[in-house]
Amino acid sequence: MDKEDIIKAQEIMAERFGHDSLISVATANEEIPHVRIVNSYYENGSFYTVTYALSNKMKQITKNSKVAVCGEWFTAHGIGENIGHPCDERNSELAAKLREVFSQWYYNGHTDESDPNTCILRIRLTDGILFNHGTRYDIDFTADRTK
Repeated sequence: MDKEDIIKAQEIMAERFGHDSLISVATANEEIPHVRIVNSYYENGSFYTVTYALSNKMKQITKNSKVAVCGEWFTAHGIGENIGHPCDERNSELAAKLREVFSQWYYNGHTDESDPNTCILRIRLTDGILFNHGTRYDIDFTADRTK
């Protein structure tokens, strides 16, 4: 992709997913695929969701960090990782943003920050395909964009 297409794709991703968005996340367990819909937030090449470390999705990601995501005319591969508890000092800035983004449901009993197994899942995208008004963007999220 040329620089103009890269900038346009980044703008579309931020507009489409830079808020509370539903995406499907696929994992695998012993070669059997599993998919579920999660609330997520996109920023700088990654999706973030608040989840539970003992959930099946997190157990599967621990065994095999390769995941696939899709939503709103976008599909991609990525690497899933548990980046820790929302109250962990390392996550303070991100967690504050996620609490705001997910404010419609975050405090309604869905998220228990007193539970040590509450965690933030980060999906670092590696490659994806984005469609927007008839244009296809093949995105390499690992490419150095500073060049």
